[in-house]
Amino acid sequence: MNLLVFLLAAAAALPLAKPEAEHWPDPRAPANSATTATAASVLVVFGRDTVHAEVADTPETRGQGLMYRDAVPDGTGMLFVWDTEGERSIWMQNTYVALDVAFIDHNFRIVDIQQMEPQTTNIHDGASPAMFVLEVRQGWFAEKGIVVGDRCQLIF
Repeated sequence: MNLLVFLLAAAAALPLAKPEAEHWPDPRAPANSATTATAASVLVVFGRDTVHAEVADTPETRGQGLMYRDAVPDGTGMLFVWDTEGERSIWMQNTYVALDVAFIDHNFRIVDIQQMEPQTTNIHDGASPAMFVLEVRQGWFAEKGIVVGDRCQLIF
Protein backbone atom coordinates (compact mmCIF):
# COMPACT_ATOMS: atom_id res chain seq x y z
CA MET A 1 0.00 0.00 0.00
CA ASN A 2 2.86 2.40 0.82
CA LEU A 3 4.37 1.75 -2.60
CA LEU A 4 1.06 2.55 -4.30
CA VAL A 5 0.73 5.83 -2.37
CA PHE A 6 4.34 6.70 -3.20
CA LEU A 7 3.89 5.95 -6.92
CA LEU A 8 0.70 8.02 -7.06
CA ALA A 9 2.47 10.93 -5.36
CA ALA A 10 5.47 10.63 -7.67
CA ALA A 11 3.23 10.50 -10.75
CA ALA A 12 1.39 13.62 -9.62
CA ALA A 13 4.71 15.43 -9.18
CA LEU A 14 5.90 14.66 -12.71
CA PRO A 15 5.10 17.28 -15.34
CA LEU A 16 2.60 16.78 -18.11
CA ALA A 17 5.39 17.21 -20.61
CA LYS A 18 5.31 17.22 -24.37
CA PRO A 19 7.38 14.57 -26.16
CA GLU A 20 11.03 15.58 -26.28
CA ALA A 21 14.46 14.28 -27.16
CA GLU A 22 15.73 11.71 -24.67
CA HIS A 23 19.21 13.25 -24.55
CA TRP A 24 20.65 16.45 -23.19
CA PRO A 25 21.21 19.41 -25.50
CA ASP A 26 24.16 19.29 -27.85
CA PRO A 27 27.19 20.55 -25.88
CA ARG A 28 28.40 22.37 -28.99
CA ALA A 29 25.28 24.53 -28.97
CA PRO A 30 25.57 27.99 -27.34
CA ALA A 31 24.98 27.85 -23.61
CA ASN A 32 22.18 29.79 -21.99
CA SER A 33 23.92 32.16 -19.58
CA ALA A 34 20.86 32.80 -17.43
CA THR A 35 20.41 30.54 -14.45
CA THR A 36 17.01 28.96 -14.01
CA ALA A 37 15.76 28.36 -10.50
CA THR A 38 13.49 25.43 -9.83
CA ALA A 39 10.95 25.57 -7.02
CA ALA A 40 10.47 21.83 -6.64
CA SER A 41 12.66 19.70 -4.42
CA VAL A 42 12.92 16.04 -3.50
CA LEU A 43 14.58 13.94 -0.83
CA VAL A 44 16.59 11.11 -2.36
CA VAL A 45 17.07 8.54 0.40
CA PHE A 46 19.74 5.82 0.33
CA GLY A 47 19.28 3.98 3.62
CA ARG A 48 20.70 6.34 6.26
CA ASP A 49 21.99 8.89 3.73
CA THR A 50 19.78 11.53 2.14
CA VAL A 51 20.29 14.10 -0.60
CA HIS A 52 18.08 17.20 -0.62
CA ALA A 53 17.87 17.76 -4.37
CA GLU A 54 16.42 20.39 -6.65
CA VAL A 55 14.16 18.88 -9.31
CA ALA A 56 14.90 19.45 -13.00
CA ASP A 57 11.85 18.13 -14.85
CA THR A 58 11.51 20.34 -17.92
CA PRO A 59 13.74 20.62 -20.98
CA GLU A 60 14.87 24.04 -19.75
CA THR A 61 15.74 23.01 -16.19
CA ARG A 62 17.40 19.79 -17.36
CA GLY A 63 19.43 21.76 -19.91
CA GLN A 64 20.53 24.25 -17.24
CA GLY A 65 21.29 21.65 -14.58
CA LEU A 66 23.94 22.79 -12.11
CA MET A 67 25.59 25.20 -14.54
CA TYR A 68 27.18 28.34 -13.12
CA ARG A 69 27.16 27.07 -9.52
CA ASP A 70 30.26 27.73 -7.42
CA ALA A 71 29.49 24.89 -4.99
CA VAL A 72 27.28 21.89 -4.40
CA PRO A 73 27.21 21.52 -0.60
CA ASP A 74 27.25 18.07 1.02
CA GLY A 75 23.83 16.51 1.17
CA THR A 76 22.52 18.54 -1.78
CA GLY A 77 22.26 17.98 -5.50
CA MET A 78 19.94 17.93 -8.47
CA LEU A 79 17.56 15.19 -9.60
CA PHE A 80 16.74 15.15 -13.30
CA VAL A 81 13.34 13.56 -13.97
CA TRP A 82 11.77 12.25 -17.19
CA ASP A 83 8.30 10.83 -17.81
CA THR A 84 9.71 7.58 -19.19
CA GLU A 85 12.84 5.51 -18.93
CA GLY A 86 15.36 5.96 -21.75
CA GLU A 87 18.98 6.43 -22.73
CA ARG A 88 20.41 9.47 -20.88
CA SER A 89 23.51 11.53 -21.60
CA ILE A 90 25.07 14.23 -19.42
CA TRP A 91 27.80 16.81 -20.00
CA MET A 92 29.52 19.47 -17.88
CA GLN A 93 29.79 22.58 -20.05
CA ASN A 94 29.64 25.71 -17.83
CA THR A 95 29.49 23.53 -14.70
CA TYR A 96 32.18 24.71 -12.26
CA VAL A 97 32.00 21.89 -9.69
CA ALA A 98 33.25 18.30 -10.10
CA LEU A 99 30.24 15.98 -9.79
CA ASP A 100 29.21 12.37 -9.36
CA VAL A 101 26.24 11.33 -11.46
CA ALA A 102 24.00 8.34 -10.75
CA PHE A 103 21.67 7.03 -13.45
CA ILE A 104 18.56 5.55 -11.77
CA ASP A 105 15.96 3.31 -13.43
CA HIS A 106 12.17 3.23 -12.98
CA ASN A 107 12.60 0.75 -10.09
CA PHE A 108 14.73 3.36 -8.25
CA ARG A 109 17.86 1.22 -8.73
CA ILE A 110 21.20 2.82 -9.61
CA VAL A 111 22.27 1.44 -12.98
CA ASP A 112 25.45 3.51 -13.36
CA ILE A 113 27.63 5.96 -11.42
CA GLN A 114 30.21 8.17 -13.11
CA GLN A 115 32.53 10.96 -12.02
CA MET A 116 32.50 14.12 -14.12
CA GLU A 117 35.11 16.86 -14.28
CA PRO A 118 34.06 20.52 -14.40
CA GLN A 119 33.83 22.61 -17.56
CA THR A 120 34.22 19.78 -20.04
CA THR A 121 32.12 18.83 -23.03
CA ASN A 122 32.74 15.09 -22.68
CA ILE A 123 29.49 13.19 -23.07
CA HIS A 124 28.69 10.79 -20.20
CA ASP A 125 26.23 8.16 -21.41
CA GLY A 126 24.43 6.05 -18.82
CA ALA A 127 25.25 2.34 -19.01
CA SER A 128 21.53 1.42 -19.00
CA PRO A 129 18.22 3.20 -19.55
CA ALA A 130 17.28 5.58 -16.73
CA MET A 131 14.27 7.60 -15.64
CA PHE A 132 16.19 9.73 -13.13
CA VAL A 133 19.70 11.16 -12.95
CA LEU A 134 21.11 12.41 -9.63
CA GLU A 135 24.07 14.79 -9.51
CA VAL A 136 25.97 15.36 -6.25
CA ARG A 137 29.43 16.57 -5.21
CA GLN A 138 32.16 14.36 -6.65
CA GLY A 139 33.14 11.58 -4.23
CA TRP A 140 29.85 11.62 -2.29
CA PHE A 141 28.65 8.19 -3.47
CA ALA A 142 32.00 6.50 -2.68
CA GLU A 143 32.19 8.17 0.75
CA LYS A 144 28.71 6.87 1.60
CA GLY A 145 29.37 3.38 0.19
CA ILE A 146 26.59 3.78 -2.40
CA VAL A 147 27.20 1.62 -5.48
CA VAL A 148 25.55 0.44 -8.70
CA GLY A 149 22.66 -1.87 -7.79
CA ASP A 150 21.67 0.09 -4.66
CA ARG A 151 18.13 1.43 -4.50
CA CYS A 152 16.84 4.79 -3.36
CA GLN A 153 13.53 6.23 -2.30
CA LEU A 154 12.24 9.55 -3.67
CA ILE A 155 10.14 11.74 -1.41
CA PHE A 156 8.65 14.66 -3.34
